[in-house]
Amino acid sequence: MSETRRTAVSGTGEPARERELRERAAALDGADRLAAKRKEFVLDEVTYLDGNSLGALPVNVEARVADVVTREWGRMRIRSWEESGWWTAPERVGERIAPLLGAGPGQVVVADSTSVNVFKAVVAAVRMARAEGPGERDEVVVDATTFPTDGYIAESAARLTGCRVVPAAPADVPGVLGPRTAAVLLNHADYHSGRLHDLPGLTAAVHAAGARVVWDLCHTAGALPVGLDEHGVDLAVGCTYKYLNGGPGAPAYLYVRRELQPRFDSPLPGWNSHADPFGMRRDYEPAGDAVRGRVGTPDILSLLALEAALDVWDGVSLHDVRAKSLALTDFFLECVAAYAPAGRVTSVTPAAHAERGSQIALRCPDAREVMERLVAAGVVGDFRAPDVLRFGFTPLYVSFADTERAARVLGRVLGGSGELTPGDGAAT
Repeated sequence: MSETRRTAVSGTGEPARERELRERAAALDGADRLAAKRKEFVLDEVTYLDGNSLGALPVNVEARVADVVTREWGRMRIRSWEESGWWTAPERVGERIAPLLGAGPGQVVVADSTSVNVFKAVVAAVRMARAEGPGERDEVVVDATTFPTDGYIAESAARLTGCRVVPAAPADVPGVLGPRTAAVLLNHADYHSGRLHDLPGLTAAVHAAGARVVWDLCHTAGALPVGLDEHGVDLAVGCTYKYLNGGPGAPAYLYVRRELQPRFDSPLPGWNSHADPFGMRRDYEPAGDAVRGRVGTPDILSLLALEAALDVWDGVSLHDVRAKSLALTDFFLECVAAYAPAGRVTSVTPAAHAERGSQIALRCPDAREVMERLVAAGVVGDFRAPDVLRFGFTPLYVSFADTERAARVLGRVLGGSGELTPGDGAAT
């Protein structure tokens, strides 16, 4: 514990530093431009800092799903494909997500899982690069720090296209690019450390090498501005159950830049992406726009739950979201420094704002046990092997009071002063 906490105590018996941090949290919450959004989510006494894995439930989703099940499916049945707009939902919901990605209309479709969309995008990127320029183009560069599934998918895509995989840390990617590079798969933020990578700079480097880039936005979309159109990104994928709060198993999205859509050659052509899907023709003719990113029948229940969840973004500025995200994570690190015993945890998330996503990852030798105790005390983050505590900060519903409370409970779990009791992480 810090020297300040050891010696300075307020008149009420509360350590002065703790009182100061609580008062700061209250003041920051009072000035929060997004504070009103908190009431649009189903929250309880738990301090929930795991929205980077599964976002909280928006309050309006339950009624919407009930209506889809009881009326649209229960009474209207097959008529709902047309009359309730089921058939066009993948594009309609894509249009709702597009502004959160910095994408103009007609470039985002919601369908399938992130893994399936990564496969479609990487294979299509290789095919495009080979068709566009000279050279063998037989290498797929993959973020060496990527989420494991992305790596598995990239390996399979490389085998299918006759390429070899070249792993590289994002910072090293410019040095491995060359005339043999066909496609590059990168994560906008490292899922383990929360490090934010240079999307504009790396995209430009890939293009200078004559290759195509695919960005995985799972850990950034909904937490900060992305700017797909602005930075000329070719293809992007992402999930919707983290910062977009679409619910467990919510379908993912696929972005295909408008000028590339005629050349997007999906390795999974399905009837849903056909130019004439109900013609049932034996020959395949892809749709002429982002619809060619579809494959099979949409997951209507989860897709429409996601559509309702996106209502929470009405009137929200992504610049306000980013500003609050950085303020929350800065404040959390300050509180951890005040409450945790010296040397007990170390942040592996970059301190520089330009390199930080919306999570804080702390290295801790007994991280698994520590997280178990935190959860039992009402503070929910998650553990990543072998020794990392992850805390996700979702600006639409995480408060500064939540942030201070989580750090205070963490300090007690790690051996700071004060008794730890069940409910210490409870919201007040």
